[in-house]
Amino acid sequence: MLKKVVELRELKEILQSKVDKEIVFTNGCFDILHVGHVRYLQAAKVKGDLLVVGLNSDSSVKELKGEKRPIVPEKERAEMLAALEVIDYVVIFDELTAKGVIGKLQPDIYVKGGDYQVEELPEAEVVYKYGGKIELVKEVKGASTTNIVKEISKRY
Repeated sequence: MLKKVVELRELKEILQSKVDKEIVFTNGCFDILHVGHVRYLQAAKVKGDLLVVGLNSDSSVKELKGEKRPIVPEKERAEMLAALEVIDYVVIFDELTAKGVIGKLQPDIYVKGGDYQVEELPEAEVVYKYGGKIELVKEVKGASTTNIVKEISKRY
């Protein structure tokens, strides 16, 4: 079975051997996997041949989302993502943005959800610098880990 959760250095080597493939990259926290994540990842996958997901580490999720997050540890989040058929590789990164990972991997297409604007993406400058493309995919309104956490806390 293909090892899907890989270190950045190893992933760079793997992708360099796939010059005939269009590489799609996306990233996020993916804390409590939900239907919005699944639909977003499916939409990203159809943009190219290989889908690489950059996963925020526990420390970066905590910095982005607050002290009480993540709920699910990074190794478990990575394992769940890797179990999804649409994902080819998962790489965990510590930074708050994916600029460094994108700069090293230089994917053909960078995908983010439709709740973003391209000009607001911190990664946009890096992607355009090496000649990559950015595509937005439709968001699933209301589907978020934050909303799930709020709903659970209301009920219990």
